[in-house]
Amino acid sequence: MPLEEILAQTEGRMKKAVEALRREVTSVRTGRASPALVESLEVDAYGSPMPLIQLAAITAPEPRLIVIQPWDRGLIKAIEKAIMASDLALTPQNDGQVVRLPIPALTEERRRDLVRVLHKKVEDGRVEIRTLRRHAHDEMRKKEKDAGIAADDFKRLEKRLQDLTDRYIALVDEVGDAKEKEILQV
Repeated sequence: MPLEEILAQTEGRMKKAVEALRREVTSVRTGRASPALVESLEVDAYGSPMPLIQLAAITAPEPRLIVIQPWDRGLIKAIEKAIMASDLALTPQNDGQVVRLPIPALTEERRRDLVRVLHKKVEDGRVEIRTLRRHAHDEMRKKEKDAGIAADDFKRLEKRLQDLTDRYIALVDEVGDAKEKEILQV
């Protein structure tokens, strides 16, 4: 049944949306050092923007320190510039070999700001899931008219689509709640 395929495709897309959100929230800073904080920073290297992870080894040897060791020392200034331009509010220290990023303890005000940023990302995730639902519903309507599917069957599929949407929105909320706890943890 082609409508079943639409549901399966939609579920796959929703899974990808939740995974994308998980990756996105790892870049939201907490009080703890994590290489994921800077891995996706765009650095202007060799004439084009590249993710930092492709240009350097990134480690967190201590709970409040990230060390970035570029494979090409000529990129240290570009890496510093990318960090300063980001919304991380961190000041890089460079000794000519590596870039050190000390992670200061978060103030209460900064925690609230980060929670606001997180809430926006989570809401964007919810909107993405709802958009996928709307596209699937539109596709199902089109197929219903073409195939002449019974109204009862269509209603059942609509309910399954809504249940799927509710389940993935709950997953998005779980991702957001877990990250919020991590941010607010002192």
